Amino acid sequence: MSIDKYYVGHTEDINVRLQQHNSGVSKYTAKANDWIVVFTQTFDTRAEARNREMNIKKMKSRKYIKSLINANQ
Repeated sequence: MSIDKYYVGHTEDINVRLQQHNSGVSKYTAKANDWIVVFTQTFDTRAEARNREMNIKKMKSRKYIKSLINANQ
């Protein structure tokens, strides 16, 4: 199944997390099984990564997320 959504999160191992999302481990992401990585950023600390995640989520904007993706291409 496919849904037209972006997932924003942080992890120490993106490959493991992506596999978890596509196998239905997470309740939110279990609604689809075709998640792909379209944008990443690297931070020195978990706190920095979490702060960036919260910043992106506070924007509550699909347009903002698309602008991040496009700027990174």
